[in-house]
Amino acid sequence: MPLFAIYSRREVVRRRVVCLVAPCLCMDETHSKPSWLERLGALLMREPEDRDQLIELLHSAYERNLLDADALAMIEGVLQVSESQVRDVMIPRAQMDVIDINDPPEKFLPFVIATAHSRFPVIDKDRDDVIGILLAKDMLRYYAGEEVNVRAMLRPAVFIPESKRLNVLLKEFRSNRNHIAIVVDEYGGVAGLVTIEDVLEQIVGEIEDEFDFDEAEDNIIRDRHGRYRVKALTEIDDFNETLGTAFSDEDFDTVGGLVVNEFGRLPKRGETVVLEGLRFQVLRADSRRLHSLLVERVQNADMINPLQGTA
Repeated sequence: MPLFAIYSRREVVRRRVVCLVAPCLCMDETHSKPSWLERLGALLMREPEDRDQLIELLHSAYERNLLDADALAMIEGVLQVSESQVRDVMIPRAQMDVIDINDPPEKFLPFVIATAHSRFPVIDKDRDDVIGILLAKDMLRYYAGEEVNVRAMLRPAVFIPESKRLNVLLKEFRSNRNHIAIVVDEYGGVAGLVTIEDVLEQIVGEIEDEFDFDEAEDNIIRDRHGRYRVKALTEIDDFNETLGTAFSDEDFDTVGGLVVNEFGRLPKRGETVVLEGLRFQVLRADSRRLHSLLVERVQNADMINPLQGTA
């Protein structure tokens, strides 16, 4: 067998690059800046030995227009998912939207409609006692005039530990065709919940659905009632210009940063705060950041209690 046949195609390419680059190295010894051929050879010959070198190589490929920004972000997201745990992305227990099995449909259905989730954990009085998952679509029978037995409609709840790796969880979601899991702590208590969307967003970025405010069109949108839907990442200068306010941007660059500072914590959906004659209501938020706000002007009488919850 000829000697060259034992080499892989990649090895042959690398050897050819060496042959091309070597003469140039000798010719350019007096120059401090490497030639383009040297840089090409170094890129092709380099093999990452660890994760940091792999990321460095990916960024190098991006700088050379071999990858676009979206592709680079998704690859980095895949690498991050393999190292992240459920506790890093779960919705905390206090922010879970749940249904009590002891409540009649006419009591919890307005809540189901307002939150616009497709699945709800169902508890028996105590948040640590999750007895199943209710699919919102199953409640269509109620509006059709049929008698419904909510307990009989429940799907089994899947319980997972906080320490489960996200890549393992994603594989389980896909194989079991399950989209939601209840997260439990080391003592068996409910710590939160996680959905397949939470995991996928770590890879592809935030996923919008038909109920989400379209934040890609504009940072500030005025509705027919005179209220403003504002993206949390809107710069304070732009917000001031649109609404005629005078918020300072010395400490915070964005409207979201301003609102979070006023609460002193990360607020959850539905909570409100009044600042300089404007009421800011949280439209969308997760366990890590704000996404969008509803802003409206208020009368003096409404400014007595600046911080309000969802109760």
